Amino acid sequence: MDHPITAIYDANVLYPAPIRDLFLRIAQSGLVFARWTEMIHDEWVRNLLENNPKMNPESIARTRRLMNEAVRDCLVTGYEGLIDTVDLPDPDDRHVLAAAIHADARAIITYNLKDFPDEALSRYGIESLHPDEFLSSLVATVPVSVCSVIKRQRESLRRPPYTAVELLEVFEGHGLIQSVHRLKPFLDLL
Repeated sequence: MDHPITAIYDANVLYPAPIRDLFLRIAQSGLVFARWTEMIHDEWVRNLLENNPKMNPESIARTRRLMNEAVRDCLVTGYEGLIDTVDLPDPDDRHVLAAAIHADARAIITYNLKDFPDEALSRYGIESLHPDEFLSSLVATVPVSVCSVIKRQRESLRRPPYTAVELLEVFEGHGLIQSVHRLKPFLDLL
């Protein structure tokens, strides 16, 4: 994987706060040129509020705004005309592929690989990557940079604070199994 690639972050990567934080920090560090759309925002925000009705919608709106400010040129616009021209198993995911095509992205980072099959994406030079596969590849190629990102994330967590092992356990709980395995030899850098 060449770095930094342009990648669309799917809503399911932005939904869980620890993974959202990690992947935003990866983008801020320059390891990936991360992109998303307002429709992708709408999807993760809607799901978060449906699954957690006690959450404050204003707080989520603030998070959304801060995300857009935190990552330079993250918002893809002007892709809407492509939505009806692409075909995916779930028509509700076409906006993600349309944004990836318009943004000239090389990857869609998503937990739902089955919704973005290779045969639908390859004609556009795009691949779908599980967050674990993507992060594991980064750890394999630029481990010190990734460790620096994770260390900054861990140091920002104060309520409660996390040890490196505890934060890796959180990542593992969100399916980053191979990445955690690759990170364990670098615990002293986290």
